[in-house]
Amino acid sequence: MKNSTVNYKRNMNKLKSIQGLTNFSSPLGARGHIQNNSNFFFTSPQGEGLGVRCGFFLFLLFILSSCSGLSHLPKDDKLYTGAEIKLETTERVDKGKIKSVATEALRPEPNKSYFGMRPQLMLYMMPGENPKTKFGKWIKKRGDAPVLMSQVKPQATGAVIDAKLFNIGIFNSITSYKIVEKKRTASVVYSSFVHKPYTVNELTYAIRDTNLNTVIMSEKEKSFIKQGDDYNLDVLKIERKRIDAVLKDKGYFYFNPDYLLFKADTSVVKHSISLKMTLKDSIPESAITVYRINKVIINQDYSLKEKSDSAQNSFIYENNIFVGNEDNMNINPKVILRSVYLKKNDVYVRENHNITLNRLMSMGSFKFVQLKFSDSDTTATGYLDVTVLMTPMPNYNFQAELDLVTKSNDYSGPRINLSLLDRNTFRGAEFLNLSMAGSFEAQLGNKKNLYSYSWNPQAELTLPRFLVPFYIKTNSLYIPKTRFLLSYNYLKRVNYFDMNTFQFIYGYKWKDDIKQEQEVNPMNISYTTIGNQSDTFKALLDANPFLKKSYEEQFIAGASYSFTYNDQMIPGKKVQFYFQLRAETAGNLFSLLKTIGGEKVSAENPSKVVGSVYSQYFKMSVEGRNYLNLGGKSKFATRLFAGAARSYGNSSVLPYSKQYFSGGPNSIRAFPINSVGPGTYLQNTDVNSFLQLGGDIKLEMNAEYRFDIYKFFKGALFVDAGNVWLQKTNPTSIGTPFLFSSFMNELAVGAGLGLRVDVSFFVLRFDLAMPLRKPWLPENQRWVTNKIDFTSPTWRSQNLVLNIAIGYPF
Repeated sequence: MKNSTVNYKRNMNKLKSIQGLTNFSSPLGARGHIQNNSNFFFTSPQGEGLGVRCGFFLFLLFILSSCSGLSHLPKDDKLYTGAEIKLETTERVDKGKIKSVATEALRPEPNKSYFGMRPQLMLYMMPGENPKTKFGKWIKKRGDAPVLMSQVKPQATGAVIDAKLFNIGIFNSITSYKIVEKKRTASVVYSSFVHKPYTVNELTYAIRDTNLNTVIMSEKEKSFIKQGDDYNLDVLKIERKRIDAVLKDKGYFYFNPDYLLFKADTSVVKHSISLKMTLKDSIPESAITVYRINKVIINQDYSLKEKSDSAQNSFIYENNIFVGNEDNMNINPKVILRSVYLKKNDVYVRENHNITLNRLMSMGSFKFVQLKFSDSDTTATGYLDVTVLMTPMPNYNFQAELDLVTKSNDYSGPRINLSLLDRNTFRGAEFLNLSMAGSFEAQLGNKKNLYSYSWNPQAELTLPRFLVPFYIKTNSLYIPKTRFLLSYNYLKRVNYFDMNTFQFIYGYKWKDDIKQEQEVNPMNISYTTIGNQSDTFKALLDANPFLKKSYEEQFIAGASYSFTYNDQMIPGKKVQFYFQLRAETAGNLFSLLKTIGGEKVSAENPSKVVGSVYSQYFKMSVEGRNYLNLGGKSKFATRLFAGAARSYGNSSVLPYSKQYFSGGPNSIRAFPINSVGPGTYLQNTDVNSFLQLGGDIKLEMNAEYRFDIYKFFKGALFVDAGNVWLQKTNPTSIGTPFLFSSFMNELAVGAGLGLRVDVSFFVLRFDLAMPLRKPWLPENQRWVTNKIDFTSPTWRSQNLVLNIAIGYPF
């Protein structure tokens, strides 16, 4: 810091020496002068002053330059700043791939540097070698110790580089090194002479055990080792694991991939290698023996504190031994056996092993599930006993949640949710969830006394199987579910209306694998009535026929389907995807029955069921997300949502609850919730904050760069765009209908930055956004970037939107 002060004073003297230059002209036409206090003042042609403290700027610049962390280094050592790898070759090679492999050998990692500064190193060095104060120790702990040149072993690193290159088929590489020293730092340059990687000429098999050889040869077409590919040791390891998995599914329980060897011959064809797979000379007899299942012992009340072989009562059910008293089984043995795929006298199959584990865990009734195998005590060889140990969860679970909800339309208030879960309702691992939710919210700062309250009892029953009149065989790792849901919701908008909604859902949900999930609801019925309508509410509906029609058609009976693909749970993927397709339809069965009965179905004279007009429509949406992991826990996430719905037959508009809306914390964050569109329409959220207009078509695009700040504090920069539109066939004339020729010019656009508190199981999100494009403005005035003025309180109050939410937006 001393040197920085001296340099600062010298520059101040230089500035004072040119104080005679009192007038000059800039290329932009601004006029300025330099005063003795080293402040630059520029006067624009309009006479507005722009002051920049040059002296302070220079002082700050020199302080930052002192953050290089080079002070207090040992006198006889230098700071290691990293290494460079140079490739030398006379052949055409993939230098990027080779350099990437060689870089993995570089050790140690140098101190992190940002634009030549090393703040973490500076924090470590600042308190001295042995700080006395707690604050000094705290500062030092948060820094990084210097990585010195004496810690680097270039010769050993060069040998590791050659070993890495050997593993990708460059068998004759030679690596040398040179140390580049500066005044206080040093780096290493490694030069590797390389040649083209050897390629695989052929793969042959010499397995001395006939049965083992038959199994391996039957699957050789699926080998990862292909003729003409570059030699790669990692591929050989993967191939051994593949064969081991094949053998495990054929009963070779004790086989190990280490029992397989590859013998290499490089003398056949130039720059190629011939591989021969063999068995080790001495492997145990059990490794080449096919095993079958003998006893299946099931304990569904196992405690981790008890010994698995302790003597207990047991009984036999369908050739399986159940531990415990038959009359006191928590879950019916028949239900347990639906998920146990290891059967007496069957050949051991690793796939059935994994299916059993996953299905028992996915039942949701057990904390832990273990499978223990042991050699059977029978006189015949090749038999295993398997013990299934399951540690149960409590049958009942009660939860009470109290939240404080704040919405972007200024409605705030408490919400409470009480729930009681029974995990074994009918002794078949059925889940019955009884819940009661209630909320109260009022619009802050509004003199109209706007508030509402609601309560919502709900009962949901989930069965761990397909409940259908015919048998469906499943061998998925996951248990299919049948769901029944019955709910009632009462909402009172004081001074406006009372709304009563009844809903019943009957459907199925299942997973094809860890990435794919499907849900079918063949019966999805909801019935809504609106009572106690005030004159104010009636006036709002009369002023907007589209909204009035949406509220009239509130009897919905139909079906829905969804398909979800999500590979985010697969570790190590640089690019991850999420895709969801949703489709639903309603009213078709009623219209068919009406038509058969001779009644004409039309929107002009709509038919009724249970005294209410029923809705008829079709709706479909797709959503795609892409997550690009950039390293260092930073990520670039994008999202695209597109949905369309069309009413027909008995309906001219969609029910209000089925319309698309845009704007809010999980949508376009620069606009209040549900306030965007339809089309170029401007919604007055100050007047009708709970009666926003929706649309028939929705398009949204989001992009977000996520990065670490410190520990569980994360940051984000984002941009959102989208809107909702009505169909051209919609009878209302609100906004503009969706047209391919003009929809891009009607997108709302916003951008902002976010702060997230991410503690793994909980994410609290703060996103501050501002609009960049307002679709309701005249066509040539919709971009509002030229009106951004952070210094204006009026602009800030009208444009900045703070979104507070739980979880990531997508």
